[in-house]
Amino acid sequence: MNIKITGSGSYIPEIKISNTHFSEHRFMNEDGSLFGYQNEVVIGKFKSITGIEERRYAEPHIMTSDMAYFAAKKAIENSGVDPETIDYIILAHNFGDLKQNAIQSDAVPCLASRVKHNLRIQNPKCVAFDILFGCPGWIEGMLQAYAFIKAGMAKKCLVIGAETLSRVVDAHDRDSMIYSDGAGATVVESTTDDGGIITHESASYTYNEKDYLFFGSSYNKELDPDVRYIKMHGRKIYEFALNQVPNAMKSCLEKSGFGINDVKKILIHQANEKMDEAIIHRFYKLYDKPVPKGIMPMSITHLGNSSVATIPTLYDLLTSGKIENQELHKGDVIIFASVGAGMNINAFVYKY
Repeated sequence: MNIKITGSGSYIPEIKISNTHFSEHRFMNEDGSLFGYQNEVVIGKFKSITGIEERRYAEPHIMTSDMAYFAAKKAIENSGVDPETIDYIILAHNFGDLKQNAIQSDAVPCLASRVKHNLRIQNPKCVAFDILFGCPGWIEGMLQAYAFIKAGMAKKCLVIGAETLSRVVDAHDRDSMIYSDGAGATVVESTTDDGGIITHESASYTYNEKDYLFFGSSYNKELDPDVRYIKMHGRKIYEFALNQVPNAMKSCLEKSGFGINDVKKILIHQANEKMDEAIIHRFYKLYDKPVPKGIMPMSITHLGNSSVATIPTLYDLLTSGKIENQELHKGDVIIFASVGAGMNINAFVYKY
């Protein structure tokens, strides 16, 4: 029995936000003082580091669970499965449904239940639940689906990653330019076909790293201090990712029985272009190998960082031929990898 992705779908919001959108923002330091550079300089440095030129924001009436439903519906249609035969719906997110300009998150009922409702699935044995695992949430959901199927508890699972980060960003924090909205979904099944998930790695580093990403007050001290926004210690995250993610990828690959030369693609969380490139270079350095051209498809330039949605969206775009000069072939070995709040890391080796 092999466990494979048999369908994928994504939802990319319509609203495009270019870097020039931030030209009039009042960026501040953590202590509330004005940032020491002109916005044009801040935006230029941001572009050179992250690779982001624009990002997508959800329309005001669209919630996280709505985007999850749109992506899930496409994945089900792509797979051809009967929705009533799905055993688990696993939805990764971090902030629930957020109405624009609201200060409370809504996660009751859970977002997976809302997606199941919108899909009109009547089968009560289709179990729907959410997971919170930072940006690596979709991969962790995939590993849970794999475990359920491997244990004989399921035959088909729907795994979704969805987020509206645009509604938890501090407009006075330059890091707000990184974040975006979106959703991606996959149908995972047991199959007699060759390939699927081969090996996996997952870990949580919490002793010193717990607060590298956190919820904090706005840098604008005139705003309500009890309203919270996503915050991060960027340098610490960068160093953590460079130290831990390549090792997790290497461990995962070594357990799979494949060699470094067998790897055809690496789908990594679209967090930051420079960081992702550095992770891949560090990974190949562990094997004393140069990074092969085209090994790492990217979507961050125009879609930004949509947290749990980046990898399933990237996979859907890749398999549907929507990433220029990138394609997959049957039998290709792929490494999926992510890092994020927790701090959590995970990876799996997959034969397409």
